[in-house]
Amino acid sequence: MGQFKANIYFGTPVWIADVPDFLKPMLKVSDRYIQQAGKNLRLIIKERDKFYKRKLGDFGLSNHSASFQTDPEAQQFVQFIGDRSHEFLDWCGYDLRNHSLHFTECWVQEFSRKGGTNHNTHVHGNQHVSGFYFLKAGEKTSMPVLHDPRPGAMMTKLPQKDGTKITHANEAVHYKIKPGTMVIIPGYAPHEYPVDMGIEPFRFVHWNIQAVPTGISNVKSAPTT
Repeated sequence: MGQFKANIYFGTPVWIADVPDFLKPMLKVSDRYIQQAGKNLRLIIKERDKFYKRKLGDFGLSNHSASFQTDPEAQQFVQFIGDRSHEFLDWCGYDLRNHSLHFTECWVQEFSRKGGTNHNTHVHGNQHVSGFYFLKAGEKTSMPVLHDPRPGAMMTKLPQKDGTKITHANEAVHYKIKPGTMVIIPGYAPHEYPVDMGIEPFRFVHWNIQAVPTGISNVKSAPTT
């Protein structure tokens, strides 16, 4: 009498895998973008040092590149993550027959060697898939932390019995990562990167993809007058 069957609904899917094949070529490609990002950061560092009257260098900052999804040298990687993102949405149960997927951004960033870099909890607006590919990472670097995306669950949160275990009471989870780790998440999943201490290099690719109705994506812009 009263034997309940457990059913789990409304979970947040996360795909994670080791993908070492792109590690070497993407390190090479990303070197160019990180170098350019470093040049762009110099003015910010100069102005900040002037304001604080101290040589802070790049403490707390990151080399954040421009998007590179159209770079010919990155096309195999971009094709791979685009295909996996499509498979992710299909696996989730979404009907994509009348939609096409488009990269809105795909960039690389490297945290400061002086430490202090972090990203607060956030999402990227109007995206359907977000992903990460880690190029330089280890036990002493920052890591991705995913948060419960359900507002109702956060509003009624009860204390956990044991915060060291993964249960339905968790409000956040983090992943141990290494070079070659790839993580794919829904675009609605809030994520953050805790403060990096600057002990080991930390570099990763981050991308966002939007599913656009084909009736919209195929419409040509009206001629301007």
